[in-house]
Order: sequence, then structure tokens, then C-alpha cells
Amino acid sequence: MGKIRLLSESLASQVAAGEVVERPASVVKELVENSIDAGATNIEIRVQRGGIALIRVTDDGSGMNRDDALMCLERNATSKIRTKEDLASIHTLGFRGEAMPSIASVSKFRLTTREPEALTGTEIIVNGGRIASVKDCGEPPGTQIEVRSLFYNLPARRKFLRTETTEYSHLEQVVKTQAIAHETIRFSLVSDERLAFQLPATTSLRERIGGLVGNDLAGRLLEIEPDTHKNITVRGFIGPPGMGRSDRRQQLSFLNGRPVEAAIISRGLREGYHTALMKGQYPVTFLFLETDPSAVDVNVHPAKREVRFHDGFAVQDAIIRAVQRTLRERMTRPVSGVGFTGNRPAADPPETVVQEEFLPSHDRYHTPKSPSEGRSAFAKTDPDPAPAAPLFTALERQRVAAEEGRQSHPTLSPPPSQTPESPQPLPDRKPKASDYRLIGVLGKLYVLLEGAEGLVLMDQHAAHERVLFEEMKRRMEAEGVPSQRLLTPLMVDLPPREFDLVSRNLETLGKLGLSAEPFVGNTLKIDSLPVFLKSDDPETFLHEVIHE
Repeated sequence: MGKIRLLSESLASQVAAGEVVERPASVVKELVENSIDAGATNIEIRVQRGGIALIRVTDDGSGMNRDDALMCLERNATSKIRTKEDLASIHTLGFRGEAMPSIASVSKFRLTTREPEALTGTEIIVNGGRIASVKDCGEPPGTQIEVRSLFYNLPARRKFLRTETTEYSHLEQVVKTQAIAHETIRFSLVSDERLAFQLPATTSLRERIGGLVGNDLAGRLLEIEPDTHKNITVRGFIGPPGMGRSDRRQQLSFLNGRPVEAAIISRGLREGYHTALMKGQYPVTFLFLETDPSAVDVNVHPAKREVRFHDGFAVQDAIIRAVQRTLRERMTRPVSGVGFTGNRPAADPPETVVQEEFLPSHDRYHTPKSPSEGRSAFAKTDPDPAPAAPLFTALERQRVAAEEGRQSHPTLSPPPSQTPESPQPLPDRKPKASDYRLIGVLGKLYVLLEGAEGLVLMDQHAAHERVLFEEMKRRMEAEGVPSQRLLTPLMVDLPPREFDLVSRNLETLGKLGLSAEPFVGNTLKIDSLPVFLKSDDPETFLHEVIHE
């Protein structure tokens, strides 16, 4: 007898499910996409134990008759495509016909559905890929799918699931992403009988974003007016310079209404922001791309997360154009190619631009005197360094000194062989402040220093944050961070995920000098703040703590 054999239908379905169903979030994604394709205007998701014990998705879409309900459980059965030409131009979220049989093969599955004009609906129960019962039911129009005990028949797969909290976090992110992509649909998410969020249908994308990430943050976003370049339209919202995150959780991209991931999109965003964000930070973006479906291949990933563009460079160029135009028009312009100043309008007269870029000016090279000129919530006041001569004056001194045959405070260090009086620091010795000479401050952001290795640019706000962080860490380990009581409590609106995270760590925040308690909904009432924190910007401080 030969070694090669056909797998049983049940085993083949479980193997196929491994590509489609990775975790509870994968199930929610597939079911919500089916609801959207069915024309639903109201989608409710209920989960228990992070989706491991129960996932129930209910919609008011078109529903199915009994024949279609049974057919949807067959592999490669779909209503989305008919010919290979359809596959080359996909307009729906789902199209393969793999999700339903894959989910049913690794769970205890129940489907109820009814078409609007039908008198009765259909209920189908499937256990581990085997149909247990089919009968009439009295459900309202639409479809409800219930998935219990995910991977109950695949213990090896189930043990690789993460904690319930982690699985729920992934699941919640999927629902949020779909809710942003389809703001005209009402979404609600209930976890362990607790309402996580409920989003009414709206025609305002900013309003939908505000319902998920907080109205304060949504109000600070910059709108990308629709811009078409090489048949690619870019629209959406992006964060202003300085609004960065330590991960890409709030960097969302959509293609023709489909949440997607593509390296070319991330590269376009990075090039568009250029120096407007600190290194290691990711922008907050809700980017919508629209193009001809035939110009993109969405059938390159089992979970349809990644896509491939026929002309990736055109997509990248369109994103760069849209982002740079929005930052230039709505915020500020770059100063000498280094970052954004954060306080200068974009529409300065040309004469002023020439003077600022090429003439010495004390105003250009100074440390901000008010906290509002900085970018961090940590700094109560920014320390003013000793007055420094403008950079051009230092360069002039170097030129004159060279003509006189002496080395008098050069701006750039000559080769080490010419400066024996300034030995290189030992490799095992940490640099000291005395190793550097202050030249000036550029663009109210970068401190220019001269060291033995050459010119050094230091982000003064990042350095100040590090100093405050080390001081806060030392105090917390010793006796706790001192706080100041507020005369009037501050109310901060947070996204649901961040609100839950903060609520579980109120004791830790108390050690940081921040006393808070839940108020109404996702609002946090803050009674006291660390003494070093600006009292008018607690939300930024909270975001920095959460994302770090």
C-alpha cells in the first residue's frame, strides 16, 4: 500500500482552518466581514473569556435561506465571485468561501438566519465540522453566528493561545478597525456581559474615530482632504508633528474599505513625516486609499491582511504628497530642513523666510521660555541655557582664527592629530557635560554641541524627559513621587482600551503622583498630579505612561 493517502474531510478542514483561524480575533474578523458584505447596518459582537469561550456576532443583514445556509458551510462555497475575472477585481471583503467551514470545524458552532421576507428562519448546529441538527427557527431578519469552545477539538492549538486579556485585546482591535472603516454601520462590543463600547452610525469619520480613541485626541487630528495622484485617492486623518506612539496600534490603513497592511504604506507615511516625529515613534494615522480594485491583489495572504499593489511606488508617492501637503498647510513649515518648530504659521511672507533662514537671529537659537513651546507633558518649565552666540557667529570666529593661525574655539573639531590638548575620552568612560561645548539651539528643538568626535545634535525635550524620568524613578523607589492636589478635578476622556488599562493600574499611577478614579463611561477623574507635570495637559502624560 502506498505511503501517500487522502486526508479525511474533517482533518482537511482542520488543517485549512489553521491558515484562516489563528485566534479568536480571526473568527471575529471573518464574521464581521461577512456581516458587512451582507449589507448590515447594525452589528453586535458578544464575547466571553477573550473570545475563547464564546463569540456571538449578530447582524441585520440580508440573511440566508436554508439552502444557502447549508451551502455556506461547504468549502469554497461563496456568493462573492463567479469567474476568474471577478477574482482580478474584488469589491467585497470576503471571497474565498473558506471562513465558515474552517470556523465550524474547530468549534461548537451555531448559525441562525432569516431573510427579511421569509416567515421562518433556519438554525444549524455544527460540532467539530459535523452537522448535528438543522431546523426552522423564529429569529429576526439577519444572521447570528455563535462560536463556542474555540479549538476544543485541537488541544495542541488551544494551548498556544495567549491569556484571555491578550486575546481580547487583539479581538477588540479588530472590531475597532472595522468600525473605523465603516462609520455608517452601528457597532457594539460586549465582553463578559460588560459593554466595551457602542458606536452609533454616523457620516462623520472624525466622530467615529473620537468614539474609539477619545474626542480630545480626535479633535487634534489633521484632516487629509481627498487628493488623487496617479489614480490613487488618499484621504483620512493624521496626527500633527510630535503626536507619536511607541507602536503601530494607532497607525491604521484602509484600501477600498478593507483594513490592510503593506510595507509600501508604512514607508510612505515615514517619508511623509520625515523629521516631524522623533526616531522610534510612529504616527497616529487613519489613512484611506481608494483605487481601481484591479490594480491591487488582495489574495496574497491567508487572512487577507497584506496586499500587493501593481504600482507600489505610485502608492508611496501619493501618500507622501498627501501627508506633506497636510502638514504644510495645517501646521508649520520646516526650519532649515530640521523638524518642525511647532509655533510658526505656514503662510509667512517670502521676505521673512529669507531672513529667518539666512540671517543670524537670537530668536531662532534659544530655549523656549514657556511650557507651551515644548512638546512634552513632563516639563513644567524648560530650563534656559546660558545665552549662546548664533551659529554663524561661531563659524565666523573659526574663519578669523584660522586666518590668524590659531585654533580659538572652533565650531567643528579638526582631526585628532591637530588637537593633542583635547584627548579622546576613554571607551569605558561615560561622557560628561564638560566634554561638550554649547554652540546654540536650532529651531527651538535641537541643542548644537561640539565634542571631541565632532558636531552633536541633542533633542532638548527628549533629554529633559529622560532627566525627569530618572528623578521620578529614584523618588518612586525611595519614598514615592510628590503630588499636588487640584482645586478642581480634571476630567480626561480615554479610549476604552486605555481606560481599562489605567483602571487596572490606579495603584501604580498613585505611586507616580497621579491620583485618579473612574467617573462616567470612559472618563477618568484626576484629583492630583505629580509636581513636575503641567496641570493643563494630563492626557498627554497619561498617553506617554500608557504607551511606554
